[in-house]
Amino acid sequence: MAAKAYLYKAESLVKEYLLADSYVSYTAVLGGILMCKMVYDITHLVSSFYYKSYASLTKAQKLEWNNRGISTVHAIFITYMSVYLVFFSHLFSDQLDGPITSRNSNLSNFTLGVSVGYFITDIAMIFWVYPSLGGMEYVLHHILSLVSIVYSTYSGEGQLYTYMVLISEATTPGINLRWFLDTAGLKKSKAYLVNGVWMVVAWLVARILLFIYLFYHIYFHYDQVLHSSGSTVNA
Repeated sequence: MAAKAYLYKAESLVKEYLLADSYVSYTAVLGGILMCKMVYDITHLVSSFYYKSYASLTKAQKLEWNNRGISTVHAIFITYMSVYLVFFSHLFSDQLDGPITSRNSNLSNFTLGVSVGYFITDIAMIFWVYPSLGGMEYVLHHILSLVSIVYSTYSGEGQLYTYMVLISEATTPGINLRWFLDTAGLKKSKAYLVNGVWMVVAWLVARILLFIYLFYHIYFHYDQVLHSSGSTVNA
């Protein structure tokens, strides 16, 4: 009976606080940070077991290797969720009432919160071993990304366009795989060539064609961009 009572209290705590509308994004940020730590450790464990040359990498190379594991997982997650929310969830459908630029939901806020947790973790790692993981250009990129995502998360404004931009993360796994293969001495392998072709396709779709559509969408919804007001709907 005591165990059931504690279980009930735990469930109530989760529902009333961690998953409450006003706390969803904060829970997601914490979850994103914990996800990064978990992926870092799993990347280290799996690489040590399946990639024999991992042990011969320098400390800096191992750190970047594991860090790229984190960015790959985040990229896959945010790309999938962004595509779903933008094109399949009806959250940003023109058939719904209210400015399209002010729409958000618990799911969209949660997803952005996870991304905020990732960027916080990545910036912390960059500063911790600076400049091993990148110079000031990386710091500037991450800070600008973090500020824009935080604003979109907690204001509820511009989430559609934030997610369209985040779809560009689809190119990150290819970039990381290219680094992995190069570091592993497989630059002349077939996998390296195939990945190169995938990177070209991904860049064309996610960073060129999609941005053309983004500006097209902004042009035809320019009045809503200028005169948006709060509106929360379910995804």
